[in-house]
Amino acid sequence: MSPTPPDAVRHADRPAPRSAHRRGPATHREPAHTPPQSPRDLVGIGIGPFNLSLAALAHPLAELDTAFYDQRPAFHWHPGLLIDGATLQVPFLADLVTLADPASPWSFLNYLRHRERLFPFYFAERFHIQRAEYDAYCRWVSDHLPGLHFRHHIDTVRWDPERSLFAIDFTQLDTDGAAEALGRTHARNIVLGIGTAPHVPEPLQALADAPDVPVVHSADYLHHRERIRSAGHITVVGSGQSGAEVFLDLLRHRPAGRERLHWLARTEAFAPMEYSKLGLEHFTPDYTRYFHGLPQPVRDRLVPRQWQLHKGIDADTISAIHDELYQRTLHGGWPDTVLTPGVGVRAATRTGQGRIELELEHPQQGTRSRLTTDAVVLATGYRERPLDQLLAGLAPHIRRDTAGRPRIDEQYRMDLDPTITATGCTIYVQNAERHTHGVGAPDLGLAAWRSATILNAVTGKKSYPLPSRTAFTTFGLPEQPAPDRPGPTVLAPQHE
Repeated sequence: MSPTPPDAVRHADRPAPRSAHRRGPATHREPAHTPPQSPRDLVGIGIGPFNLSLAALAHPLAELDTAFYDQRPAFHWHPGLLIDGATLQVPFLADLVTLADPASPWSFLNYLRHRERLFPFYFAERFHIQRAEYDAYCRWVSDHLPGLHFRHHIDTVRWDPERSLFAIDFTQLDTDGAAEALGRTHARNIVLGIGTAPHVPEPLQALADAPDVPVVHSADYLHHRERIRSAGHITVVGSGQSGAEVFLDLLRHRPAGRERLHWLARTEAFAPMEYSKLGLEHFTPDYTRYFHGLPQPVRDRLVPRQWQLHKGIDADTISAIHDELYQRTLHGGWPDTVLTPGVGVRAATRTGQGRIELELEHPQQGTRSRLTTDAVVLATGYRERPLDQLLAGLAPHIRRDTAGRPRIDEQYRMDLDPTITATGCTIYVQNAERHTHGVGAPDLGLAAWRSATILNAVTGKKSYPLPSRTAFTTFGLPEQPAPDRPGPTVLAPQHE
């Protein structure tokens, strides 16, 4: 069973595996001759969870003509990290639509209903679902939602002054990823959802790029797991959730007493994620609005200090790791594992024996040492994909802050010059605004609310009514006018 699609799909006019653009110069190419088409109201570039949320919420808005493009052949969400048993760190209500429209046919609960799994889910009593199930849910939506165009690589985005519209040139790809046809569409609004890219620290970049060296990012862990597992000694670098899940998966498949595992992290501890109920209110629209209103220097100082809100480890995963290690001490002895926080990797080289040598530094101690290992998994996180290359044709029109980053207003619109904004056209961003909107930018729990905010701005009405208050915490003090201070008392002269 599947949701009933509309009677007709509108005309069709990620990185890279996860983006809708690829490296290369931004060049303008004339597309094949096609009949002129009406401009679209909204074009999404990239089809990850955030733009998929936007597409799902835009679907019932009949007044909008939308299209979404992605270079990949189909939707997949972090396929290299769908480790058995790994769960989302947000409740299932943080699906694509529910927190904006609980009655949407694209909700996770409706997905379960169509798969005839609603009662099993009910009895499973799961508030946090497995990552693999979230991926399957999103693929179900992408398989049935109209207006999604995979195998479309975005070549350029530019401003067409003659039509007062954005012009988007793309290349349609065949099943082998080769160019098949050129095309162009015009749009009043663009939403960038090109996602993030795996981050590899500079000292390890050369080894990670070498095809014959077992240094892989955790984003590709499952694709290389058998090769990694077969290594004699394995090192995991990174103290976040991905590093913990990879370390636990490796530990469970190593013989007791011969684990030969190192787990290194720059953070001062293998720390739990802040998951208290009031702490979670940092992922509410209330906090997002507060953060956006702070001065830029304050925002830039604040984000790094909030790492435990989103880079810590789920408490259940920490407990599972400790339980596994403890189990291996029951008959005496200690597991052959080393877990060391507070350590940075200064350099990495390949030895003459084909092994990997890491130069380590412990800043607190002021000491350095070397570690020789056979394989390295880099759970070193992700970085926002830069927008400059994709938007090279719009560079003169983009207003930036003092650090050179695009200014983003409260409704997720890029600050463009008046020649564009006067026309009512704009560019929105999804998960490229941490510097302006805070730690909630990449959080799945804010996806539906942000999508609804964008759609309300595009339609110019409350297509999705949103709550005015979402947290018990009051962030900041209310602004009040300074009280009038009484001036000095002046005595009038006495007259006889």
